[in-house]
Amino acid sequence: METTEKIEELRPTAGESYSLGWRRMFEYFLYAFLVIVFLGVISAPVGWTYEIEHIHFPMMFNFFSIFTIAYFFFLVAPLKYGAKKVLLRIIRKETIDLNELFYGFKDYINIVLANLLLSAIIGIGMVFLIVPGIIFACRLAFVPYLVVDKKLDAVKAVEESWKLTRGHGWTIFLMALMIIPISIAGLLMLGVGVIFAIIWVNLAFTAIYVVIMAKKEKLESV
Repeated sequence: METTEKIEELRPTAGESYSLGWRRMFEYFLYAFLVIVFLGVISAPVGWTYEIEHIHFPMMFNFFSIFTIAYFFFLVAPLKYGAKKVLLRIIRKETIDLNELFYGFKDYINIVLANLLLSAIIGIGMVFLIVPGIIFACRLAFVPYLVVDKKLDAVKAVEESWKLTRGHGWTIFLMALMIIPISIAGLLMLGVGVIFAIIWVNLAFTAIYVVIMAKKEKLESV
Protein backbone atom coordinates (compact mmCIF):
# COMPACT_ATOMS: atom_id res chain seq x y z
CA MET A 1 0.00 0.00 0.00
CA GLU A 2 1.30 3.48 -0.88
CA THR A 3 1.74 5.48 2.29
CA THR A 4 -0.23 8.60 3.08
CA GLU A 5 3.10 10.50 3.21
CA LYS A 6 3.71 9.81 -0.48
CA ILE A 7 0.18 10.77 -1.48
CA GLU A 8 0.27 14.02 0.44
CA GLU A 9 3.51 15.01 -1.22
CA LEU A 10 1.71 15.23 -4.55
CA ARG A 11 0.33 18.55 -5.70
CA PRO A 12 -3.46 18.83 -6.16
CA THR A 13 -3.14 19.93 -9.78
CA ALA A 14 -4.86 18.67 -12.90
CA GLY A 15 -1.60 17.24 -14.21
CA GLU A 16 -0.69 15.41 -10.99
CA SER A 17 -4.23 14.08 -10.62
CA TYR A 18 -4.41 12.71 -14.14
CA SER A 19 -0.88 11.34 -13.77
CA LEU A 20 -1.80 9.45 -10.58
CA GLY A 21 -5.03 8.26 -12.18
CA TRP A 22 -3.06 7.01 -15.20
CA ARG A 23 -0.68 4.98 -13.03
CA ARG A 24 -3.46 3.43 -10.99
CA MET A 25 -5.42 2.58 -14.13
CA PHE A 26 -2.71 0.19 -15.24
CA GLU A 27 -1.84 -1.06 -11.76
CA TYR A 28 -5.47 -2.01 -11.05
CA PHE A 29 -6.88 -2.19 -14.55
CA LEU A 30 -9.16 -5.22 -14.10
CA TYR A 31 -10.74 -3.81 -10.94
CA ALA A 32 -11.18 -0.38 -12.49
CA PHE A 33 -12.54 -1.94 -15.68
CA LEU A 34 -15.13 -3.94 -13.73
CA VAL A 35 -16.25 -0.81 -11.87
CA ILE A 36 -16.75 1.16 -15.09
CA VAL A 37 -18.56 -1.73 -16.82
CA PHE A 38 -20.76 -2.06 -13.74
CA LEU A 39 -21.64 1.64 -13.89
CA GLY A 40 -22.36 1.35 -17.61
CA VAL A 41 -24.71 -1.58 -17.11
CA ILE A 42 -26.72 0.03 -14.32
CA SER A 43 -26.99 3.29 -16.27
CA ALA A 44 -28.12 1.60 -19.50
CA PRO A 45 -31.86 1.46 -18.61
CA VAL A 46 -31.90 5.27 -18.48
CA GLY A 47 -30.92 5.36 -22.16
CA TRP A 48 -33.43 2.65 -23.03
CA THR A 49 -36.32 4.53 -21.43
CA TYR A 50 -35.29 7.70 -23.27
CA GLU A 51 -35.46 5.84 -26.59
CA ILE A 52 -38.81 4.27 -25.72
CA GLU A 53 -40.47 7.48 -24.61
CA HIS A 54 -39.16 9.74 -27.37
CA ILE A 55 -39.01 7.42 -30.37
CA HIS A 56 -41.19 4.37 -30.03
CA PHE A 57 -43.96 5.44 -27.63
CA PRO A 58 -43.97 9.25 -27.31
CA MET A 59 -47.43 9.14 -25.68
CA MET A 60 -45.84 7.40 -22.66
CA PHE A 61 -43.46 10.32 -22.07
CA ASN A 62 -44.67 11.15 -18.54
CA PHE A 63 -44.58 7.57 -17.27
CA PHE A 64 -41.06 6.86 -18.49
CA SER A 65 -39.80 10.27 -17.39
CA ILE A 66 -40.94 9.56 -13.84
CA PHE A 67 -39.45 6.06 -14.01
CA THR A 68 -36.11 7.41 -15.26
CA ILE A 69 -35.87 10.00 -12.49
CA ALA A 70 -36.81 7.48 -9.81
CA TYR A 71 -34.42 4.87 -11.20
CA PHE A 72 -31.55 7.35 -11.25
CA PHE A 73 -32.02 8.74 -7.76
CA PHE A 74 -33.06 5.59 -5.91
CA LEU A 75 -30.99 2.88 -7.60
CA VAL A 76 -28.23 4.28 -9.82
CA ALA A 77 -27.05 6.93 -7.35
CA PRO A 78 -26.38 4.52 -4.42
CA LEU A 79 -24.51 2.18 -6.76
CA LYS A 80 -22.43 5.06 -8.14
CA TYR A 81 -21.52 6.10 -4.60
CA GLY A 82 -20.45 2.51 -3.93
CA ALA A 83 -18.27 2.66 -7.03
CA LYS A 84 -16.60 5.79 -5.61
CA LYS A 85 -15.63 3.79 -2.54
CA VAL A 86 -13.88 1.17 -4.69
CA LEU A 87 -12.12 3.88 -6.71
CA LEU A 88 -10.85 5.41 -3.47
CA ARG A 89 -9.27 2.09 -2.55
CA ILE A 90 -7.63 1.87 -5.97
CA ILE A 91 -6.05 5.33 -5.66
CA ARG A 92 -4.86 4.60 -2.12
CA LYS A 93 -3.62 1.13 -3.11
CA GLU A 94 -5.71 -0.49 -0.40
CA THR A 95 -7.19 -3.98 -0.38
CA ILE A 96 -10.12 -3.97 -2.80
CA ASP A 97 -13.45 -5.60 -2.07
CA LEU A 98 -15.89 -5.47 -5.00
CA ASN A 99 -18.76 -6.06 -2.59
CA GLU A 100 -18.32 -2.39 -1.72
CA LEU A 101 -19.95 -1.57 -5.04
CA PHE A 102 -23.16 -2.12 -3.08
CA TYR A 103 -22.02 -0.01 -0.12
CA GLY A 104 -24.63 2.58 -1.04
CA PHE A 105 -27.38 0.37 0.32
CA LYS A 106 -25.76 0.32 3.78
CA ASP A 107 -26.12 4.09 4.04
CA TYR A 108 -29.01 4.27 1.61
CA ILE A 109 -31.13 7.14 2.97
CA ASN A 110 -28.16 9.44 3.53
CA ILE A 111 -26.77 8.77 0.06
CA VAL A 112 -30.12 9.35 -1.64
CA LEU A 113 -30.55 12.60 0.30
CA ALA A 114 -26.99 13.70 -0.51
CA ASN A 115 -27.53 13.07 -4.21
CA LEU A 116 -30.88 14.85 -4.19
CA LEU A 117 -29.36 17.85 -2.39
CA LEU A 118 -26.37 17.93 -4.73
CA SER A 119 -28.57 17.70 -7.84
CA ALA A 120 -30.92 20.40 -6.52
CA ILE A 121 -28.10 22.86 -5.78
CA ILE A 122 -26.41 22.37 -9.15
CA GLY A 123 -29.76 22.40 -10.95
CA ILE A 124 -30.77 25.69 -9.35
CA GLY A 125 -27.37 27.11 -10.25
CA MET A 126 -27.82 26.07 -13.89
CA VAL A 127 -31.13 27.89 -14.02
CA PHE A 128 -29.36 31.12 -13.10
CA LEU A 129 -27.34 31.71 -16.28
CA ILE A 130 -25.48 28.34 -16.07
CA VAL A 131 -22.28 29.83 -14.57
CA PRO A 132 -23.39 29.42 -10.93
CA GLY A 133 -24.28 25.80 -11.72
CA ILE A 134 -20.77 25.17 -13.03
CA ILE A 135 -19.28 26.78 -9.93
CA PHE A 136 -21.48 24.67 -7.64
CA ALA A 137 -20.60 21.51 -9.59
CA CYS A 138 -16.88 22.17 -9.18
CA ARG A 139 -17.04 23.16 -5.52
CA LEU A 140 -19.31 20.23 -4.60
CA ALA A 141 -17.44 17.60 -6.61
CA PHE A 142 -16.22 15.91 -3.41
CA VAL A 143 -19.66 15.30 -1.89
CA PRO A 144 -19.94 11.62 -3.00
CA TYR A 145 -16.42 10.88 -1.74
CA LEU A 146 -17.05 12.51 1.63
CA VAL A 147 -20.27 10.55 2.12
CA VAL A 148 -18.66 7.15 1.48
CA ASP A 149 -15.16 7.94 2.78
CA LYS A 150 -15.83 10.04 5.88
CA LYS A 151 -19.45 8.94 6.39
CA LEU A 152 -20.70 12.52 6.54
CA ASP A 153 -24.40 13.24 6.27
CA ALA A 154 -25.75 15.07 3.24
CA VAL A 155 -25.57 18.62 4.62
CA LYS A 156 -22.15 18.21 6.24
CA ALA A 157 -20.76 16.64 3.04
CA VAL A 158 -21.88 19.68 1.05
CA GLU A 159 -20.35 22.04 3.60
CA GLU A 160 -17.08 20.09 3.78
CA SER A 161 -16.76 19.81 0.01
CA TRP A 162 -17.16 23.57 -0.26
CA LYS A 163 -14.32 24.03 2.25
CA LEU A 164 -12.02 21.40 0.71
CA THR A 165 -12.33 22.78 -2.81
CA ARG A 166 -11.58 26.36 -1.77
CA GLY A 167 -8.69 27.40 -3.98
CA HIS A 168 -9.09 24.32 -6.17
CA GLY A 169 -12.26 25.22 -8.09
CA TRP A 170 -10.39 26.25 -11.24
CA THR A 171 -8.32 23.06 -11.11
CA ILE A 172 -11.45 20.92 -10.98
CA PHE A 173 -12.96 22.95 -13.81
CA LEU A 174 -9.80 22.45 -15.88
CA MET A 175 -9.95 18.71 -15.19
CA ALA A 176 -13.54 18.69 -16.43
CA LEU A 177 -12.51 20.50 -19.62
CA MET A 178 -9.76 17.94 -20.18
CA ILE A 179 -12.46 15.26 -20.47
CA ILE A 180 -13.23 16.58 -23.98
CA PRO A 181 -9.82 15.92 -25.62
CA ILE A 182 -9.42 12.69 -23.64
CA SER A 183 -12.80 11.45 -24.90
CA ILE A 184 -12.00 12.48 -28.49
CA ALA A 185 -8.71 10.61 -28.30
CA GLY A 186 -10.58 7.58 -27.00
CA LEU A 187 -13.02 7.71 -29.91
CA LEU A 188 -10.17 7.93 -32.40
CA MET A 189 -8.79 4.67 -31.03
CA LEU A 190 -11.56 2.74 -32.82
CA GLY A 191 -13.89 3.51 -29.93
CA VAL A 192 -12.12 1.04 -27.63
CA GLY A 193 -10.15 3.90 -26.13
CA VAL A 194 -13.37 5.33 -24.69
CA ILE A 195 -13.26 2.69 -21.97
CA PHE A 196 -9.72 3.74 -21.02
CA ALA A 197 -10.80 7.39 -21.14
CA ILE A 198 -13.72 6.81 -18.75
CA ILE A 199 -11.57 4.84 -16.32
CA TRP A 200 -8.81 7.46 -16.43
CA VAL A 201 -11.15 10.40 -15.83
CA ASN A 202 -12.89 8.71 -12.90
CA LEU A 203 -9.59 7.81 -11.26
CA ALA A 204 -8.20 11.32 -11.82
CA PHE A 205 -11.12 12.98 -10.04
CA THR A 206 -10.80 10.47 -7.22
CA ALA A 207 -7.08 11.21 -7.07
CA ILE A 208 -7.46 14.96 -6.52
CA TYR A 209 -9.86 14.30 -3.65
CA VAL A 210 -7.44 11.84 -2.04
CA VAL A 211 -4.48 14.24 -2.38
CA ILE A 212 -6.36 17.24 -0.95
CA MET A 213 -7.78 15.15 1.90
CA ALA A 214 -4.33 13.72 2.72
CA LYS A 215 -2.87 17.22 2.94
CA LYS A 216 -5.74 18.38 5.15
CA GLU A 217 -5.33 15.44 7.52
CA LYS A 218 -1.58 16.04 7.76
CA LEU A 219 -2.12 19.67 8.73
CA GLU A 220 -4.68 18.67 11.36
CA SER A 221 -2.29 16.11 12.87
CA VAL A 222 0.52 18.64 13.36
